[in-house]
Amino acid sequence: MNEFIQYLKDEKNKAPNTIVAYGRDIRAFDRFLKSREVGFLLDCRENDAVAYVMDLDKKKKSASTINRKISSLRLYYDFYKERGEIDINPFDDIKTAKPETREIEFLTVDEIEKLIDLPDDSHKGYRDKALLEFMYGTGARVTEVVRLRFSDINFKMNFVMCSDGTEEKRIIPMGKYCKKALIEYIDKAYNAIKGDIRLPDDYVFINFRGSPLTRQGIWKILKEYGEMMDIKEKMTPQILRNSFAVHILQNGGDLKTLQELMGFDDISAGMAYLSVIKVRVRDVYNRSHPRA
Repeated sequence: MNEFIQYLKDEKNKAPNTIVAYGRDIRAFDRFLKSREVGFLLDCRENDAVAYVMDLDKKKKSASTINRKISSLRLYYDFYKERGEIDINPFDDIKTAKPETREIEFLTVDEIEKLIDLPDDSHKGYRDKALLEFMYGTGARVTEVVRLRFSDINFKMNFVMCSDGTEEKRIIPMGKYCKKALIEYIDKAYNAIKGDIRLPDDYVFINFRGSPLTRQGIWKILKEYGEMMDIKEKMTPQILRNSFAVHILQNGGDLKTLQELMGFDDISAGMAYLSVIKVRVRDVYNRSHPRA
């Protein structure tokens, strides 16, 4: 495993977050093999590979997730095949899953502005406004939001460090609106909600018992404001993350930057967002390419 990771760094020049994803995929497959009483990764046979893909499908994993795992494992076994340690790559004949076509739902800039204007000047309102500004302003996953601590925020340098529970943290710029809402939340509401003074390692978004908001708690807050705008059914953490991504691309951002900001394992994960801005992409091409 360590040799393969070094190969990804030195010869494939893979980005750090991509290497982390490869490692995660291989360790997950190793656990699956052990559940089938296959002791070592290099003892895998094609029937084990087929069983793994079938298991992923049974667990309702998305086509993009399944395809990424197949790609990771195919490269892993290719590496050891080239070194002569195995004769056959068990993933050579495994077909990739057909990508599902789904429409990306997002809010318009006007809808985002209306949404963020909804919280009032109560303690709850200051917290909720900071939550909305943070989720839209950073594109953070809901798991990253619930784990966020004040020690993860650098107000001087205007960035936050987000983690979804893995060892790796990703750095995301913090815009002025997000920063302003967080500071107002800290100054005007946090201690009152917590019932005590704020400490550097405290969780940022808390409920009125002083405990960190849960995923379910955040969903409930979003549904509350979605109902005010008559969009309750589609008001989810993912729609704010989608809106973050789409608005960046609509305003000239590129897929590589979006990959870094959103923590995608590879750039293909951002391709789905291009479908909603295809007209803009064509216009940019027509205006920019010398032979358009």
